[in-house]
Amino acid sequence: MADAREHTVTGTRGSVVAREWPHERPRYVALLVHGYGEHIGRYEYVADVLTAHGAAVFGPDHMGHGKSAGERVLIEDFEDVVTDLHTVEELARATYPGVPVMLIGHSMGGLIAARYAQRYGAGLAALVLSGPVLGTWELLRTLLTYDELPDVPIDTGLLSRDPEVGAVYAADPLVWHGPFKRPTLEAILRTLETISKSGGIGPLPLLWVHGDDDRIVPLPGSRTGIEDLRGSDWAERVYPGARHEVFNETNKDEVLADVIGFVDRVVAS
Repeated sequence: MADAREHTVTGTRGSVVAREWPHERPRYVALLVHGYGEHIGRYEYVADVLTAHGAAVFGPDHMGHGKSAGERVLIEDFEDVVTDLHTVEELARATYPGVPVMLIGHSMGGLIAARYAQRYGAGLAALVLSGPVLGTWELLRTLLTYDELPDVPIDTGLLSRDPEVGAVYAADPLVWHGPFKRPTLEAILRTLETISKSGGIGPLPLLWVHGDDDRIVPLPGSRTGIEDLRGSDWAERVYPGARHEVFNETNKDEVLADVIGFVDRVVAS
């Protein structure tokens, strides 16, 4: 397990805690963007694989998540989260000047990363999206029809075919186990619309990875968003039987090998 250290930066709406998995002479920086209700500490295995591959890894806890400030899981404007992520990228670049930066976003983090690529993509070397909330997310529209949002915890069996993943998630005190908050859902919807209207990412290389049994963010809905976003250099990897968290799946090493192969191609070029 790679050693990690924490940084606290000033975010748009309070302090943001970011984790760094350092590397003495990195080939690239990997900027990780976590999903809804979780925190960057759940990406320890991903960071270990990437640091072994030659990366320095950074990732924030978003506002209202993990160790960062704010009411739990309340995000009223995702443009603020994108701005906070840019502050962390600036910290990474100051720590490792001249090193290319790869952006890797999962689920809601894929939404954030996609919007980030639209705003700041000129400074990135590549973009990886895992089970991203993009395009059409029917669960979101269904939830917003309720007068009162149901307080039903996530079915942890939908995260991965590995039952240990769900058990650890359920016991994690930094994971939010309560209901959705309407302002956050409304902000997700607005951001989906903004991404759709804001055009593609041009020549920025994109890798999209997704489980074909993802019942939290189903693959067909995300595909419509990828079609709007992708530019001239992109690839997809769809894993049969895999559920939502492909980085925590039973075939996670296959998934991360695909990510590493993509990064190697980008860095070499």
